[in-house]
Amino acid sequence: MNILFINSARTWGGTEKWVRMAAESLSASHEVSLVYRRTVVGDNIAVRKYRLPCMSHIDLYSLAKLVGIIKKEKIDILIPTKRKDYVLAGLAARICGTTNILRLGIVRRLQIPIVHRLIYNTLADGIIVNAEKTKRTLLQARYMQKAQIKVIYNGLDTHKIDQRSVPAIEKPFPFTVTALGTLTHRKGFDFLIRSFSQFLKSFPDADAGLVIIGEGPKKEELISLAETLGIRSRAVFPGFLQNPYPYLAASDVFAMTSTNEGISNALLEAMYLGNAPISTRAGGSEEVITDEENGLLVDYGDEERLAEIIGRLYVDRQLTATIARKAYQDVTRKFSLQRMKDELSSFCTEIQNRKPTKGNAEVPR
Repeated sequence: MNILFINSARTWGGTEKWVRMAAESLSASHEVSLVYRRTVVGDNIAVRKYRLPCMSHIDLYSLAKLVGIIKKEKIDILIPTKRKDYVLAGLAARICGTTNILRLGIVRRLQIPIVHRLIYNTLADGIIVNAEKTKRTLLQARYMQKAQIKVIYNGLDTHKIDQRSVPAIEKPFPFTVTALGTLTHRKGFDFLIRSFSQFLKSFPDADAGLVIIGEGPKKEELISLAETLGIRSRAVFPGFLQNPYPYLAASDVFAMTSTNEGISNALLEAMYLGNAPISTRAGGSEEVITDEENGLLVDYGDEERLAEIIGRLYVDRQLTATIARKAYQDVTRKFSLQRMKDELSSFCTEIQNRKPTKGNAEVPR
């Protein structure tokens, strides 16, 4: 197959990491290329690339260029990965008669019937999601079909993680809680900072600190919040890191405190690197973490409960080690890159083969 990924992100995040893993692993057995917008994405994915502006959902210049690429390179499968890319890919696929498979990495409710039916059904031949909860949420829309949606869990490139995680950095704090992601409201870092402040009120002499890795529009606001709460000396903001693995390898606890997710790549990687995970019940987190076994779950916004969990792990290091060990075992077993690659290849083939049997592709489903 000849597969073209499309990613118009301005910054590097979990979706972009997924594109890199998917594109590079599939390139071993298929022709794979990428349409991208910003160099932070293009420079980090080692396949053939085309840079387009992708300025809007219906960017006619980018659409014309995309159609040209599809025809010239004889693309079989389009895989758009950002919301802005879905319409461009869908229109290009219909113009060229090729297959369009969306990749959705977050729980999303389809609440605008005409628009969402067009994007997720009429213009899409298939949808890849990374959590059962995401699939169930999509199927709440009556026009969506089970056979159209495939749950493919994210894979872990353990070979690359192993290579890039050594040597670990010197621990910033004897007991380190780490978080990672784009610094936006959705990631819930303000909730984490406030909860960590409550933990320190209960343990004022704790040799513990918080490391929040990433860049984003909320960075200054989050730093200001830490200052206001009097914990700035206990909160480190190293910014965006090309290689966060040495930080994760030196950490004791990883906190994923999002309001909404699919299944977080950062959470899986932190579990693999020996962290005891704490997560909100966001998206597919409960498909990864069994509470009190391989991690601890908390409702978003429950600062008292999150502070209590951090305190519990701080006091009981044996519990922290036990949870971390079980987290490593479970994530290694369930989230392999080879499995992700095989399932992606199989689903692309299935959807491509199914498409001609639908009759007139323009008939609404």
